Amino acid sequence: MQNKYERVRKPDWLRHLQWLRPGSLELRYQLVILFLLIGILPSIILGSLVNWTVERVVDQQVVANTLQLIGKVNQSLDNDMENLQNTTYLIGFDHNIREFLAGRTHADGGPSRDSRGEAAAYPPGSASSADDQLYGIKQFLQEFTTLYPEIAGIIVVNPNGDYISNEMYARTNENLTKESWYRRAAAREGVFTIMGHPSGRNITTHVNYADEEVISVVRSITDPDSRKVLGVVLIDLKLRTIAQAARDVKLGKTGYLMVTDDQGNAIYNPERSYLSSLPPVWFGQTESGTAVREVDGKELQLVYRKSSFTGWQTVGVFQTRESAFEVRQIQFYVICFLFMVGLIGVTASVLLSQSITGPIRQLMSFMRTAESGDLTVRYSGRRNDEVGMLGRSFNRMLIQIRRLIRLNELREKQKREAELRSLQAHIKPHFLYNTLDTIHWMARRKGADDVSDMVEALSRLFRIGLSKGENIIPLADEIQHIQSYIQIQKTRYRDRLVFSLEQEPGTGELPVLKLLLQPVVENAIYHGIKARRGPGHIQISVRQTEDRLYLTVRDNGAGMTEERLKELREKLREPLQAIEMQANGIDKNGRSYGMLNVQARIRLAFGDDYGIELKSREGEGTQVTITHPLLKEMAEERGEETES
Repeated sequence: MQNKYERVRKPDWLRHLQWLRPGSLELRYQLVILFLLIGILPSIILGSLVNWTVERVVDQQVVANTLQLIGKVNQSLDNDMENLQNTTYLIGFDHNIREFLAGRTHADGGPSRDSRGEAAAYPPGSASSADDQLYGIKQFLQEFTTLYPEIAGIIVVNPNGDYISNEMYARTNENLTKESWYRRAAAREGVFTIMGHPSGRNITTHVNYADEEVISVVRSITDPDSRKVLGVVLIDLKLRTIAQAARDVKLGKTGYLMVTDDQGNAIYNPERSYLSSLPPVWFGQTESGTAVREVDGKELQLVYRKSSFTGWQTVGVFQTRESAFEVRQIQFYVICFLFMVGLIGVTASVLLSQSITGPIRQLMSFMRTAESGDLTVRYSGRRNDEVGMLGRSFNRMLIQIRRLIRLNELREKQKREAELRSLQAHIKPHFLYNTLDTIHWMARRKGADDVSDMVEALSRLFRIGLSKGENIIPLADEIQHIQSYIQIQKTRYRDRLVFSLEQEPGTGELPVLKLLLQPVVENAIYHGIKARRGPGHIQISVRQTEDRLYLTVRDNGAGMTEERLKELREKLREPLQAIEMQANGIDKNGRSYGMLNVQARIRLAFGDDYGIELKSREGEGTQVTITHPLLKEMAEERGEETES
């Protein structure tokens, strides 16, 4: 059994880290650390705060300025796309265009080619009025390219595959309604759609723009009543219009703007760029914000904003080291300041600590001697400063420690003896047991069996209570003692008192403190069963674990109120103090003295890890569990003595 005062061995790693505690260092080192903390720590905190604030402010300004520039670029692009959208509306509203889409400007048949390779809107042999009407449509479309030079070409295609344009024509005789851009526009019924860079289409222009040099937009023209698709308008926008809006924006030394579609494909990207495309997963679902990604060993900061009209995303791309140049300058000055403060602080703290700890070190030799166990050592210096006062206080402390050690040993011994005397005072005389034995046999001869049984039970009660002066008895004797006590009580209460015992096999020879159960059972009878209507039941159960023995007393009596239970638990935490208060008349409520006595004896014998645990509920009963150490060694010694 481990005594509660035994020092627990700490893990090796924990003992190795004990030097980190301030109290484990020499005083001069503590003072040095203290001075450094007072002088340098605030400077470090201030420098870190300045650095953090500047970095955040610079980053916020860079992001805010970039977003502002991106907003202007997006606005310019939106204006260009809105102009194209308005152009498609004007084309769709034109009466001649409507006639062409309805097929009334030419006879049935496929489109034919003119001298320039351009598909005619009607086959040869049509009326001259149709020629005039087609010419008027071309002139109408030419006006848009004249008014908006950024338009590379416009083409109008009807459901039959016939088309008319000012600058564009089909490469082959394939029907243009089979083109993907036509089908996409027709599927969206009048919705303006931005296609992006064209790819693999059967259309070209006289200027022969490359696919990456133009941006295509389409819109289907529908009948307002039947919602039937009458045809599709396709417009090519020169990429230089978009490039002009984004090319003039410079971000740092090497930063730039790029424009991507909703799939991350580049609509516009400068010649010298870090990225050819931007995966949408880099930006999540937000409309604008920032992201940092590493590409080819370079850490790039991306500032983006999405256009709600076009669905395109304008992204500012620049290296993070360029935006942090000003921050690094401020960091350099902060580090220089901290270095100077640290150098001055270390020098001053070392000198100051030496001047303070030098005299104190003279007293350390006396303390080491006392630490080794020699409490007779005395400080003999004649200093009148704090060190001298400390030395004289050290002498008085040693004298007081020696006196308290002797006094504590004496008090502990007196407490143990006093507790045993107070418990056994009323059963001390041996002649009382002999007298009861005589009365028992006299009653047996007279035929008074009930009197004989009661006297015999009382005799066993006293005999086990005496136990030849021993404080530790087998559990079997303790159980016999409580059975004798119950037998005496049943003579008074008869059928109102029911008793049962549950005991694990092999626990009878376990040593326990004597007179543990009788005070608890007495409380159960007088404060539980007696206050109950009808018969009451007291159950005692005994069980053991690897290192503990549990004695549980349950009753179905009146139980306790929450206030009474809380009060009794408080007393059980400090049993000696509660007993002393009752003895001095401070506590007028003298109830549960026996239970407090049991708690005090267990604590004094085995420590605070053992004792009584109390549970109760008013009207349902009370349960008292006594936790007792398992004294296996003592039980084995008793077994050897019995065998011998």
